[in-house]
Amino acid sequence: MAIRVPSRLLFIDGEWREPVLKKRIPVINPSSEETIGHIPAATAEDVEIAVGAARRALTRNKGSDWALAPGAVRAKYLRAIAAKITERKSELAKLEAIDCGKPLEEAAWDMDDVAGCFEYYADLAEGLDAKQKAPVSLPMESFKSYVLKEPIGVVALITPWNYPLLMATWKVAPALAAGCTAILKPSELASETCLELAEVCREVGLPPGVLNILTGLGPEAGAPLASHPQVDKIAFTGSSATGSKIMTAAAQHVKPVSLELGGKSPIVVFEDVDLDKAAEWTIFGCFWTNGQICSATSRLIVHESIAAQFIEKLVQWSRNIKISDPLEEGCRLGPVVSGGQYEKILKFISTAKSEGATILCGGDRPEHLKKGFFLEPAIITDVTTSMQIWREEVFGPVLCIKTFGTEDEAIELANDTHYGLGAAVLSNDLERCERLTKAFQAGIVWINCSQPCFCQAPWGGNKRSGFGRELGEWGMDNYLSVKQVTQYISSDPWGWYTAPSKL
Repeated sequence: MAIRVPSRLLFIDGEWREPVLKKRIPVINPSSEETIGHIPAATAEDVEIAVGAARRALTRNKGSDWALAPGAVRAKYLRAIAAKITERKSELAKLEAIDCGKPLEEAAWDMDDVAGCFEYYADLAEGLDAKQKAPVSLPMESFKSYVLKEPIGVVALITPWNYPLLMATWKVAPALAAGCTAILKPSELASETCLELAEVCREVGLPPGVLNILTGLGPEAGAPLASHPQVDKIAFTGSSATGSKIMTAAAQHVKPVSLELGGKSPIVVFEDVDLDKAAEWTIFGCFWTNGQICSATSRLIVHESIAAQFIEKLVQWSRNIKISDPLEEGCRLGPVVSGGQYEKILKFISTAKSEGATILCGGDRPEHLKKGFFLEPAIITDVTTSMQIWREEVFGPVLCIKTFGTEDEAIELANDTHYGLGAAVLSNDLERCERLTKAFQAGIVWINCSQPCFCQAPWGGNKRSGFGRELGEWGMDNYLSVKQVTQYISSDPWGWYTAPSKL
């Protein structure tokens, strides 16, 4: 199936624009390892132009065109974007699949979520006006006070390659709903659908400069964007190492950041579960999206009384996964995103083996796929808590396993990580699930499932998984500044100082 990869430029101030240095980056199809196109490579010079465009859009006509416009005005554009995404769903899903390796059915699901997210934040944009001037109860009758919520300003949105358009939307939709203007910098490993979002914005007539999209390398485009003094906030999803660098850059100008970083999330399976149902959720929690999920429940903690039987089930389920070109019908595991990521995952697996772990199944190239960055999903046992495979995020289809005997032991193992994004518990004892929910040191907890995500519910982590919350009303709050307004309403003088004698 030949899919046309559009040749795009940078999107700045409502127009397609050649990068100042005219550099481009090849687009590699991870299924074939072939170059299928090129994307523009922005540099600091382009960042300067884009930030200027966003700043002008924020203040145009004293903000009345966008930032201070009624929420219904912004909602109209968000709904128009959602409609265009839905209209182009099939084309965008295929483009996503060949760009990042995501199975086509998953990519199509992503496009539904993208449209739904824009619709959701259109509703919140409309509701924002009614929440303005929310009164504050005061203890003194001579004053009245209220709160205004205002757009934080020009925001830099730096997004990853595992959900290219969806992760971008998680930031773009609430930022625009709040009245901010934005510069989106997607990952250079998967930018195609984000450039198509630019075309959608152009088609719906989004005011120039409201959303600017710069593709390029992190050091050349992301770093100057994060450190730019005219950027008022940075929202980043990606690795903890890069998140730390962004915090450092933001600190120079004391600007706010929200960070959704790595994870090494646990899934705790008790002895009272249905083994097949639990096995499918465990496999889905780690191997969905080719295992490239920040919230992947990649540390299985299973009760010792069912461990042998459950692990056997996992191997059976794992070997039944269809690994293929993501465009093939029924594909459930495509290639990882790049050659670099492929080699990194293989190194994790070989290190686990050298440290004494057992590679129970997978971890190699599938025999029927001679090209592409394909990897059989790996299940690893005989793991200790000091091993790299237990402690570090792999970002690939690799599940490591430990057993437990008591509930307290399970909790201790679950929380034995620098990360705190997600955690899951599978058990028919809902009181026990409630206890673990409270004990988990994580921002997201799943009970009898793993990985479901809804744009209405908050998303984010603790510890080295970052801070701030995306999605839901919390997602829009990320892009709003709270202003307190207090008025003296008494006709009496304040009376603190003795009045000067009248002449």
